Amino acid sequence: MRLKFLLFIAVLFVICTGFYQGTVEVQTKYGIVQGEKDAQLNLDIFKGIPFAQPPVGNLRWKAPQTPASWKGVRETKSFAPAAVQTNVFGDMVYRGDGFSEDCLYLNIWTPETQPNKKLPVLVYFYGGGFVAGDGSEPRYDGASLAQQGIVVITVNYRLNIFGFFAHPQLSAESDYAASGNYGLLDQNAALRWVAENISGFGGDPSKITIAGESAGSISVSAQMASPLSRELLSGAIGESGGMIKPTLPPVPLSEAEKIGEEVVEKSGYTFEEFRKLPTDSIFKIYNTSGRFGFPVVIDNHFLPKSLPEIFKEGEQAQIPLLVGWNSAEMSPEAFLQGNDFSLENFRNKVGEAYPEDRERVLDLYPVQTEAKVKEAATNLASDRFISYSTWKWAELHSTNSENPVYRYLFSRIRPADPASEYKPSGAAHASEIEYFLGNLSKEYFPFLKEKDFKISNTIQQYLVNFIKTGNPNSEGLEYWPSLKEKQTNSVMVMDEKFQVIKPDNENRYRFHDQYYGND
Repeated sequence: MRLKFLLFIAVLFVICTGFYQGTVEVQTKYGIVQGEKDAQLNLDIFKGIPFAQPPVGNLRWKAPQTPASWKGVRETKSFAPAAVQTNVFGDMVYRGDGFSEDCLYLNIWTPETQPNKKLPVLVYFYGGGFVAGDGSEPRYDGASLAQQGIVVITVNYRLNIFGFFAHPQLSAESDYAASGNYGLLDQNAALRWVAENISGFGGDPSKITIAGESAGSISVSAQMASPLSRELLSGAIGESGGMIKPTLPPVPLSEAEKIGEEVVEKSGYTFEEFRKLPTDSIFKIYNTSGRFGFPVVIDNHFLPKSLPEIFKEGEQAQIPLLVGWNSAEMSPEAFLQGNDFSLENFRNKVGEAYPEDRERVLDLYPVQTEAKVKEAATNLASDRFISYSTWKWAELHSTNSENPVYRYLFSRIRPADPASEYKPSGAAHASEIEYFLGNLSKEYFPFLKEKDFKISNTIQQYLVNFIKTGNPNSEGLEYWPSLKEKQTNSVMVMDEKFQVIKPDNENRYRFHDQYYGND
């Protein structure tokens, strides 16, 4: 009798464990996927769901194709391979199975897999300059935001020569008479897959917000502008970067094709030979070419015009936008090029960079004392790199849309080893990601303080509100006005203290507006 009772308890334990830590299945348009129930997180998690056919063989350098259907149940419990790349930035942690051209997969974290639950959806694009990055990176993990009632998705897309290579013969073969932009078309394909299938994962296909950092943020601005994507979106979040000169702006198709021709010519192969080379051979040719990626293309398909032209015509997605940048996007050394922080060196470098506008720039980035050189060089380097383009994106949308734009400045300097001699002049590029997505960890950042987790929690509250309603505000939070409210150019400063300020540096961005010809 006792043995039967123990067997009953064992069976009951297995049943309960399987219920709370077992598998979960969802029917998609292309077949059934099987993910995992995470009892500790109270989430259903799916990793490595294909949203397009593998872009290999005859599909290399072609727009993504609708995924093939499958019979039976497909396990989606591990991250797929990352796009072919080198960890050029050194801070990326990949959790998938190596690198491959077969990389078009997405990952889902959801509170519930009940159809028609109509939870808001966040689709996040990784950064990495369009040459590196992966949706499996721990800093992009979707669990924290998903636990707050959101379906969170990370998307892989093609990179470098595999994602942005253009060539006249590829354009001639294309049904839209252009080439390049494959990585951005991958993102669009993922958005279309989400719109078609996300209801089975508890999501609302009419409530899709896109977000990203750096190249991911630049991607968000491009998806807002693209006629292929803009009707799929209900909101957008940009962390540092808009696809606006000087930050990875698109070029005419003819210019991109010429770059492709030069790469093939220098490889020593004919185009037909080149396109059939193994992955490693093509990647080696790319790496030895000295190129840092390939430009986005104005292809009259994904992107018919430059972003300023599209936004000025009001042709972008008419949706709420939450956008901003960090207080030290680029180091002062980048502008001074290794020279000492002296008044003379700064003024000389300004003269070299702006020979016709030297005095104007020195007036906008004042350095009356040696102590101000580091701050001025940081601000100028950051504006030239990515801050100005992000500002312009916000300005364009606020001016050419009835929808609100919420602007932030992330200023929290992540605590580092107090024994280190290096003292950053502000919050570095990409340092906000873990705060925004709730992935701060003392395993990766051992000197974090309790206040860092509080800052992260506050930021997440704003983001969750925005994703759910298009407005970041709620009771208990410092009120965050949009740029349209009372005609103020306000910005939410995110640091130990969250406060709204009216910045006094708008003239810097107005100058660069004219300098880069985006006004």
